[in-house]
Amino acid sequence: MCAAALTLSGLLVTGVVAAQPAAAADPAGYQNVRINEVTSSNSDTVELYNTGSTAVSISGWKVSDDSFSPQSFSPSAGTVPAHGFVTFDSPKGLGDSDKLVIYTSGGTVVDRVDWATGMAKPVMARCGGDGTGAWVTTTAATTFGAANAAGCPASLPAASQVRINEVTSDGADTVELYNGGSSAVGIGSWKYVDSDTGHSAASVSSSSPSTTSIPAGGYATFASTLGLGDNDSVFLTDGNGNTVDSVTWAAGGAKPSDERCANGTGDFRTATTATLGGANSCSGGGGGGTGGGQLLGGGGSLTSGCTPEAPTGTASTPAGTSAWPGGLDVTIADNVCAFTTSTGPEGRDVSGLAFDPANPSVLWAAKNKNWLFKLVKSNGKWIPDASWSATGKQIRFPGGSGEPDSEGLTVGANGHLYVTSERDNTKNTVPKDTIMEFDPTAGGSTLTPIHQWDMTSQFPQLDTGSKDDANLGFEGVAYVPDSWLTANGWVDPLTGAAYNPANYPLHGSGLFFAGLEWDGTLHAYGLNSDGTFTTFGAISTGKASVADVTFDAGTQRIVATCDNACGETHTFLKVNAAGAIVPDVTYTNPAVMPVDNLEGFALAPTSTCVNGSREAVWTDDGIYGFGSGSSSYGHALYSGTFPC
Repeated sequence: MCAAALTLSGLLVTGVVAAQPAAAADPAGYQNVRINEVTSSNSDTVELYNTGSTAVSISGWKVSDDSFSPQSFSPSAGTVPAHGFVTFDSPKGLGDSDKLVIYTSGGTVVDRVDWATGMAKPVMARCGGDGTGAWVTTTAATTFGAANAAGCPASLPAASQVRINEVTSDGADTVELYNGGSSAVGIGSWKYVDSDTGHSAASVSSSSPSTTSIPAGGYATFASTLGLGDNDSVFLTDGNGNTVDSVTWAAGGAKPSDERCANGTGDFRTATTATLGGANSCSGGGGGGTGGGQLLGGGGSLTSGCTPEAPTGTASTPAGTSAWPGGLDVTIADNVCAFTTSTGPEGRDVSGLAFDPANPSVLWAAKNKNWLFKLVKSNGKWIPDASWSATGKQIRFPGGSGEPDSEGLTVGANGHLYVTSERDNTKNTVPKDTIMEFDPTAGGSTLTPIHQWDMTSQFPQLDTGSKDDANLGFEGVAYVPDSWLTANGWVDPLTGAAYNPANYPLHGSGLFFAGLEWDGTLHAYGLNSDGTFTTFGAISTGKASVADVTFDAGTQRIVATCDNACGETHTFLKVNAAGAIVPDVTYTNPAVMPVDNLEGFALAPTSTCVNGSREAVWTDDGIYGFGSGSSSYGHALYSGTFPC
């Protein structure tokens, strides 16, 4: 079980055993405190970080290395705040190749880091997430007391992409490793140890002789020959004796398993079902251990400048709504205040979302104040693709004028972005309901449309001189292939017969369904290459409003999303036996989600499916989360899972 200093072969020597305390002696949340940065130069400084949502007292805690017994230390504060830092200078010198072990006042091991010659000079730090990222040696200035991102290298070593992904202490005592990198990693010489100081490190290959490497995006599992306890740890080192990853869990964790949520990057949570050898189900709750990512529902603090907006227009969930069919857990999927722009420094108003069907690793996002973002995944979060634009690209109406109130977007068959606008923000009392086509490969920081189709005259009810009414126009749009419409027997409202795409020779290979926030209707259009359009009429979603629209090839449905105005719901529409597009089923969001103006929704293509699940992403238009002080305050994107 949990004890004191540990033993690894090679460069490391045996530590000194400390007494095992009763579990009650350990402060709540102790397992969330992680060693975050350490230097063996001059001051021998150590930084601790709290990945949890509540403060943790470190009164009476001790530290040891590979040659001295646990010693008291003098921290910069007696409590590590939620998502905060505490530093101290080691009471004994740290060597060129050494280890550092942190204990509670009762002697329970909290965390440990090992390094080989030269690796902690000038500093070793976690990169890719404070308290959770990969251990690397940095040459940049130390960042003690602050986030480590500034000192991280541009790319992590291949071995650093391997994470402990799941662990079980239910008798099988199995450890799962996941390789989140783009190349295979050899682990034949790697070792692991638990928190029992009577145990020497065991080799991964001796525990599972067939486990000598992990393919890119793959898994390796091995049964711990050391045995794992009810409150325990696993520490993983590479062939040189450097720490790769670690996990600590309190009593009650790791049964049936503790797993990262999201898979490969998120915090460790106690699961209801073990998924060893495959993607994590994230089917449990609570928090047995520590890891990367940030789950919804915890405490936190807003640390940089943006102005969240509280939700408005909340209504009850309609009768007949079904529960979310995907995973129960949701993670925050962006950096705090990530979408500040020159026309929207508040950093909010992110609305439409769309996965790129030709490249599912790309997620396009529209911000209301006339900006587009190309997002890519990095350490479990969606961040702007710096090769496209690290700060987004501004869009204009034809001729380079105005500020489109960009709300929804979709990707057409030609790879172009089709964006809806409901007004010009420079004249926000006047509706301007248009769909614009942009070429995302165009250079420059500002994009102008190749085509614009203006449907404003079809909605006179929005033109009242009120900015509120003008703001109830096109809120989302989806490209729907002709092949789906014909295969499902859609009846063309203009002819009363089966839809025949050949009747509309200039429209391309699909129609566009725009969602009207005013009354929750969808409006189908053929967008012609000469700038004209064909109107196919309105479709009822059965909901009072529409916040986003997407076509999901996985379920073969058009999805109309409504935010808190309809109880945070997603209505999946099908073609019925009579050839009409009608609601099929409506789902709520996962219960853990906040009830906010969640105006964007996207489902990843089924090509990304792992173990029957794929990613679902939401946008919080007001970045309000659960309100001031919550972990989600100041964040725009949430990530969960949906069945394939």
